[in-house]
Amino acid sequence: MIKLKSFTTFFLVALLPTATFAFEKDRSAKPAVLPPNPNNLPKVLLIGDSICGGYCKAVAKALEGKAVVGKSSDNGESTAVGVIKIDGWLGDTKWDVIHFNWGVWDMYGWQYAADDRSPAAYAQRLEILVVRMKKTGAKLIWATTTPVPPKPETAMLKRFKKEVVISPELERQYREAALKVMKKYEVTVDDLYSVMKPHQKEFQAEDNVHFSPGGYSLLAQQVAKVILQELKPAEKNPSSANPK
Repeated sequence: MIKLKSFTTFFLVALLPTATFAFEKDRSAKPAVLPPNPNNLPKVLLIGDSICGGYCKAVAKALEGKAVVGKSSDNGESTAVGVIKIDGWLGDTKWDVIHFNWGVWDMYGWQYAADDRSPAAYAQRLEILVVRMKKTGAKLIWATTTPVPPKPETAMLKRFKKEVVISPELERQYREAALKVMKKYEVTVDDLYSVMKPHQKEFQAEDNVHFSPGGYSLLAQQVAKVILQELKPAEKNPSSANPK
């Protein structure tokens, strides 16, 4: 079990990028940077917010010798930001796999709290994003949004002076809205929600969406596993990745 002090230190560091750039949508999106690839290994793009940022390096490490991994150039934030910046993140690279998520920002809002972030609007923007990514020819993997904390989220409380708790019912509505889009477009689902939920109290503080290093390690193992399944279709077992 990780002590609360460790949680606090890690979460403060995780919040710094968001505090530095108030509106990510106002920054130009740049293509993901890939490491040298002399052996022409498959190219994998991770798109997501700071949760994705927490596991991306460990995923790249786990896939060494099997694929090269790039991360969207900045915090993916909400789907509203995603539809503005997706072309820039994709760039001209011929991606083999795109593993992506938007969800936490759509639920909490933070500096975008005034936007329409309803489950219905979320689903509409997700559909736009999926259609765009499908045009790349890459295999798409949707990561279900990780569990939200049970108490008022700390950034909304401290920075925006709003007490925001996402109810289990509202969280379910967002999750189901996303899964409906993924089913429509036959997108593989990496169920990070179900992987993390039994370990939430161990790896997540009660007022913060982020996770401890152990939590990100758990997520990275799952992400790498599902990406490898997509890179090896003959060995793929859909039941191991998709939620019931």
